[in-house]
Amino acid sequence: MRPDLRTEPDGATVRRRLARAFSPKLNRGQLLAGLLCAVLGFALVVQFRQTQDSSLENLRETDLVRILDDVSQRTSRLQDESDELRSTRDQLLTSSNQEQVARKAAQERVDVLGILAGTAPATGPGIQLVITDPDGELGAVTLLDAVQELRDAGAEAMQVGDVRVVASTSFVNDSGGVRVDGTLLRSPYVFQVIGDPKTLSPALGIPGGVLATVNQSQSGSATVTEMDQVVVDALRRVEQPQYARPAETPSATASP
Repeated sequence: MRPDLRTEPDGATVRRRLARAFSPKLNRGQLLAGLLCAVLGFALVVQFRQTQDSSLENLRETDLVRILDDVSQRTSRLQDESDELRSTRDQLLTSSNQEQVARKAAQERVDVLGILAGTAPATGPGIQLVITDPDGELGAVTLLDAVQELRDAGAEAMQVGDVRVVASTSFVNDSGGVRVDGTLLRSPYVFQVIGDPKTLSPALGIPGGVLATVNQSQSGSATVTEMDQVVVDALRRVEQPQYARPAETPSATASP
């Protein structure tokens, strides 16, 4: 009987076998598909960058200056807000009457939130934007674009017609006009907007913005008037919560 000549493989042989077992076996078709995907991805990135660059290259120098000025003004507004919050924090930390400072800061915050929520009237400098759309060509999308551009430009309070515009305001096309939060409004659509007039007005005039879109339409038109005093007095009704209730304040437990 012949003896068994098989021997146990050493460690190096085992590792080589495992490497061959788990290494991917790529054929020519898989390599070609991978190469095509890489080329396609590179082409998409290049096209996207060229599109962005060409969109700016096609603008006039005055348009580029206007866009740069708008970005600079937004940066300035954010810096002012940051400085104001930092000043309030320093007063709370260093004031000898911290309770009074805290109450004042809280009341100012309540007033601001009331304006933002649309439950309090507001007045101040701003603009009036009038969009005329007699044929219903523009519709709800244009009004929503106007609101978004105004918000981006720092609008602090606004109303269209007799409807207060807040974060949850909806715009829906309807026969003969646009329903804003369920209220049917018809052309012309008059926006009363509070904010820096020197910022709001140029922001709407950026190439490709609301003014350009409306004025390039068949029958629509849009005009902006800067005003020293704008009144936003349309208010939103505060709805009672259906399920939420104020939590009871736990009573203090006397220590033994």
